[in-house]
Amino acid sequence: MVKEDLLTLDGLIEEILPDGRFRVALENGHRIIVYTAGKMRKYRIRTLVGDRVQVEMSPYDMEKGRLVYRERIASTGFTPRRGNRR
Repeated sequence: MVKEDLLTLDGLIEEILPDGRFRVALENGHRIIVYTAGKMRKYRIRTLVGDRVQVEMSPYDMEKGRLVYRERIASTGFTPRRGNRR
């Protein structure tokens, strides 16, 4: 399959499932199951219920997709400290 054939859609995470999968409600009203893309797993990008995400889907299977991007949330200015730094 050629990468140009993939569809990129926006959605909202509704439920966290086991093994790095999520139930996502797309903007067009469909609900699909997506899995976390390799780069998101590699860099341990956390995804929670309510996050806005981008999903890549094959036009041949409209029930499954790959989670490729989590939109950043505006920062509140608070950054938690890690350990004791001197």
